[in-house]
Amino acid sequence: MSETVLALDPGRLKCGLAVGRPGAVLSRAIVPTGQVPAAVADWVKRYGVTRIIVGGGTGSGAVLAALARVTGLPSVETVEETGTTLEARRRYFRDHPPRGWRRLLPITLQLPPEEYDDYVAELLLERVLGEGT
Repeated sequence: MSETVLALDPGRLKCGLAVGRPGAVLSRAIVPTGQVPAAVADWVKRYGVTRIIVGGGTGSGAVLAALARVTGLPSVETVEETGTTLEARRRYFRDHPPRGWRRLLPITLQLPPEEYDDYVAELLLERVLGEGT
């Protein structure tokens, strides 16, 4: 059986989560930082997570400390997340192309109209599973 990885993109106010196996992203979500321990514990049970990775950027210290207080989790490791925010923005617009007058603006000048931290977590997941696209 292949490993199931839970990736977190930590932030001060919210965190992106993505869980998957080689070849498949099973779920993505954005949760308030204070709810991360409960969400992680739930997803570990629900998806049979065998490995947890946390992006080493903003907010990672607080998230790692909160996860250390949760019992029954697989080991948690920190991973490099350089360049994931810009790549996640491109991926967001690939999945949600701008409409109306916004389609006339270059993507590089636009910000997604909603949070996209879950896309960052998905990219971290793919990096660890060796599936970068």
